[in-house]
Amino acid sequence: MFNAEAIRTQFPILKTQLGKYPLIYFDNGATSQKPQVVIDAITHYYTSQNANIHRGVHHLSQLATELYENARTCIQTYLGARHSHEIIFTSGTTGGINLVAHSFGKLLKPGDEILITEMEHHSNIVPWQMLAEERGLVLRYIPITPRGELDLSTLDTLLNERTKLVSVAHISNSLGTINPIQQLISKAHAKGARVLIDAAQSLQHVAVNVQQLDCDFMVFSGHKVFGPTGTGILYGKEELLNAMPPYQGGGDMIKTVSMTQTVYNDLPHKFEAGTPNISGGIVLGTAIEWLSKLDIAAIAAYEQDLLDYATHKLMEIDGAEIYGTAAHKSSILSFLVKDTHPYDVGTLLNQQGIAVRTGHHCAQPVMDYFKIPGTIRASFCFYNTKTEVDFFIDALKRAVHMLRS
Repeated sequence: MFNAEAIRTQFPILKTQLGKYPLIYFDNGATSQKPQVVIDAITHYYTSQNANIHRGVHHLSQLATELYENARTCIQTYLGARHSHEIIFTSGTTGGINLVAHSFGKLLKPGDEILITEMEHHSNIVPWQMLAEERGLVLRYIPITPRGELDLSTLDTLLNERTKLVSVAHISNSLGTINPIQQLISKAHAKGARVLIDAAQSLQHVAVNVQQLDCDFMVFSGHKVFGPTGTGILYGKEELLNAMPPYQGGGDMIKTVSMTQTVYNDLPHKFEAGTPNISGGIVLGTAIEWLSKLDIAAIAAYEQDLLDYATHKLMEIDGAEIYGTAAHKSSILSFLVKDTHPYDVGTLLNQQGIAVRTGHHCAQPVMDYFKIPGTIRASFCFYNTKTEVDFFIDALKRAVHMLRS
């Protein structure tokens, strides 16, 4: 059985007191907190390992290079990728999607189509809109239903021989919906389209294996999987990455440079121009190694039980309405309470030590669909507990009473 209390002891920030209230951190969809092993790894790098990589012959450079490439291999193993050079370090999910939009996008022709969904984060909408405008592409959307699920009845119509890429979130950051990505990948491949999976909200909650899924690209952010900010990963199939032109030019992404010609480097360095976030990459490896030692199936079961419990308790509040009631959900509870504004509720919860997110969650098309300006989002992690949920519900009741009186 999963022991949340034992896990909590590894996260020093969870001991925080905000006045007379203990911190209750329910904003994990925005960023996760960091275990002590990750915090220590950052300090250790700058204390005893700091050097530039891939260039120096001296001890520290060779050590930092080894650690950086070991992190790449660790992440390859966790994702189930075939080769370590299919793992590209980026600044995050947004950086990874923009890399694909720029480089894979160069292979597309006017009239080609890209298919995304109406529940995407802005980082999986705006780059494709920019690319479509630049290259004369057609951008199509899979609609959503009132439950916050994808309307797959439209899929066979939307997918056609002109579709070159399907880009979809594994789990919706605004609704918690777990999308049927295996089905989407199979149908897209049947039409000859490539598939990018936005795993920003999924790796920390469910098991993922890129070879089993057979996705062509996958992106995620380090800071959501207990690692540092400013880090992320793009996984891409070797043959696709080899076919794509570089995203940026500069040091480390070249083999030779003359005044007349540049020969680009091999994977993965072809897509990693300049001095990278070395400490971030190494410590992201530390975070993934830490995560890999946990039982992800037990985590998923624990978080599902926590979500079910919180959902039941929330619906006891008069006027509460949940947005995102999909049959398959991750640990996100997005809601409003009648006769209150989400910002006011979030402010009053903060005064009671509770961190939630209010607003459109970088998913304005979702809010437009439901005809609301935004929601209150409580997003859970395996270090959260039912005791915290009880305190949250009591605090929410007090906030609603104050706003209604």
